[in-house]
Amino acid sequence: MKKNILIINGHPDKDSFCSELAKSYQIGAEKSNTPVKLINLVDLEFTPILKHGYNKRTELEPDLVNIQTEINKADHLVFVYPNWWGTYPALLKGFIDRVFFTEICF
Repeated sequence: MKKNILIINGHPDKDSFCSELAKSYQIGAEKSNTPVKLINLVDLEFTPILKHGYNKRTELEPDLVNIQTEINKADHLVFVYPNWWGTYPALLKGFIDRVFFTEICF
C-alpha cells in the first residue's frame, strides 16, 4: 500500500538549497508512484505570530485550515528547513505553533 507523503518546505526563500532538496524528494517519490504533495510555507498566507501567546487561540487563516486537512490525510510528513542559529526559521516555528495549537491546550 502506498503512503501519502506531505513535504513541508520551511525555508522562506523558494530559490534556496532546501527548496531544491524538497523538489528532489518530491520527484523521487513520484518516480515510485507514491502520492506526494509539496507545500512551500512561504506561499501560504498566514500570520506566524501567536498574538495572545498560549492564552487564547487565534482563528486559523484558510491556508492553515487547508494544510491541517493535508496533514490529516498524510501518512508521512517530511519537513525540509535550514538550521539557523541552532534551530529552524521563524516561519516554520510560527507555522507549527499555529497549526498544531488546538483547544486542547486550554
